[in-house]
Amino acid sequence: MEYITVGEIVKSDIRTAAVFSKYGIDFCCGGGKIVKDACNKKNVNINELINEINSLVETKNVVNYNEMILTDLIDYIVDTHHSYVLDTIPVILKFSEKVAKVYGNQNPEVLAINVLFNELAIELKQHMKKEEDILFPNIRKVTNNQNNSSKLSFTSFTFQNPIKVMKHEHDSAGDILKKISELSCNYTLPDYACNTFKALYYNLKAFEEDLHIHIHLENNILFPKALNLDCKSES
Repeated sequence: MEYITVGEIVKSDIRTAAVFSKYGIDFCCGGGKIVKDACNKKNVNINELINEINSLVETKNVVNYNEMILTDLIDYIVDTHHSYVLDTIPVILKFSEKVAKVYGNQNPEVLAINVLFNELAIELKQHMKKEEDILFPNIRKVTNNQNNSSKLSFTSFTFQNPIKVMKHEHDSAGDILKKISELSCNYTLPDYACNTFKALYYNLKAFEEDLHIHIHLENNILFPKALNLDCKSES
């Protein structure tokens, strides 16, 4: 297992994402690293991590997203993760603005967090719109043509460039959330934090965890399979 990539392990069992997250190992944008290297970088005891993963594997498995047909996976991503992002952004923005206004003088990090999350909100909305309006419909079209044994008119260029852009934007979103996590000392609240402050950090942490799963499903499952469709369309 130590020489398998992090992304491959999470792809085979989504529950392992929680284990990697626990040890601070990036399983979405950094999913291409092998487990051994990822553990070394974070000074993680690889045996402890592998034991935790094996204990999960021995229990009943959950939905295997890697086995979903692409159209169903797209539906899941849009209905679950895109919807969550769109529903949650206004909530976090409201909390963030209030906390920045009330605590900005004594906690300057919340001012920076407010600016960063506003930037992230804009980026994610634009990003998801491009996926839903351009990339995802093209993946659906090629998948449906293939299923209907129709002649495919798409080349490898069709998905390679859009996916490259989407993955770059995923990296950007991940970097912003990493900065927010660092500024907040991994969402550690001051003793005098009010309920709005607590709600802000709680929702930011949940947002980060959801986005990691969201990006993993696209980077490590959906996108590689879409690129494989391109290869088939050329043959």
